[in-house]
Amino acid sequence: MSEKIRVYITQEEVENRIQQMADRISSEFAGKTVHLVGILKGSVMFMSELAKRLTIPVTMDFMSCSSYGSGTVSKGIVKITKDLDEPIEGKDVILIEDIVDSGNTLAYLIQVFKTRKPASFMICTLLDKPSRRVRPEVKVDHTCFTIEDHFVVGYGLDYDQKYRNLPYIGIVEFE
Repeated sequence: MSEKIRVYITQEEVENRIQQMADRISSEFAGKTVHLVGILKGSVMFMSELAKRLTIPVTMDFMSCSSYGSGTVSKGIVKITKDLDEPIEGKDVILIEDIVDSGNTLAYLIQVFKTRKPASFMICTLLDKPSRRVRPEVKVDHTCFTIEDHFVVGYGLDYDQKYRNLPYIGIVEFE
């Protein structure tokens, strides 16, 4: 089976929305340092672009969780495969995700982060797919785009480790 990628959200739309998000976060955290925690690998491009546009001090760390295999459907089981390098206690933490769909990963991570006692904690995502949410308790604080139930790639999102480098969000169409 092969796939074709159709542009869904253009590069310009993504970049404009990330700038708006950066302006909003910079305003909310004026006078503070934010600690961005990116969930690998998908959040890297979004987090980098967001961080470049923030006008407040920023520190960063990464965490890797596994809940997807090589297919297109979440397994629903979350495992931390790379933990944070530094403690987050007392820090203003923004968890950066590429996409939120089922909410399984975030439901798990929210509990993990609460035990680590950050000063504040919020979730920021490039894409939110609320129609797929099976964990309604998961609330996203900042969303760039709310999308329909499409399988999307680009800007860090992948299909079987491909297409992360696309500068736009595309829909995978299987042929």
